[in-house]
Amino acid sequence: MAKTNSRDRMKNEINAGSMADIAFLLLIFFLVTTTVVEDKGITVKLPPWSEEEVDPTKLKTRNVFSVLVNASNQLLVRGEPADIRQLRERAKEFIMNPRRQEDLSEAPNKAIISLKNDRGTSYETYLEVYNELKAAYNELWNEEAQKRYGSDYSDSMPITKKREIKSAIPFVLSEAEPTGFGEE
Repeated sequence: MAKTNSRDRMKNEINAGSMADIAFLLLIFFLVTTTVVEDKGITVKLPPWSEEEVDPTKLKTRNVFSVLVNASNQLLVRGEPADIRQLRERAKEFIMNPRRQEDLSEAPNKAIISLKNDRGTSYETYLEVYNELKAAYNELWNEEAQKRYGSDYSDSMPITKKREIKSAIPFVLSEAEPTGFGEE
C-alpha cells in the first residue's frame, strides 16, 4: 500500500466540473422569470389600410388649425409664432369658435388639427405639443358633459353619453409626414 504524504493531503481540490452547469441553469431561470418593461408610447387609432386611391377632398382653410414644430422646437400656429403655453387655449377657441369669427372653424365637428414636425424636433417637445392638443379636447369634452349631463366626462360616464359628446366634438388630429432636419 502506498504511503500518503502530508503534502498529498494538502492538495485537496474542489471539483468545478458542474459549476458551468449550475451557472447555465441559473441563467435560464432568471431569463425565463424576468419580465421586461416596454414603453407603451402614444396610443393612436390609425385609419384602416386601403389599396384604393385616395380622393383628395378640398378643405376650407378656416377649418384647419395647423401647428408646425421646427428643428429648434419653436411653434408656428396658423402661420404665427406661438408659445406652447398658449396652445391649449388657442386650440379650444379654434374648435368651438364661441364668437363665430370668420377665421376659426365653422363647427366643432368640422375642425381639423394638423400637426407637422421636423425630424430634428425633440421627442419631449413633440409630446408636449401632442399633450396640449389632446388636453384641449379633454377639457372641451368635460365642459360639454357638464353642460349636457351635469357631470364630468370620466370613466364612470356611460359609453352612450361619451359617444354623443365625441360625435359633437370629434378628436381629429392629422399628423403630416415630418420634414427633413431643419427644412422648416
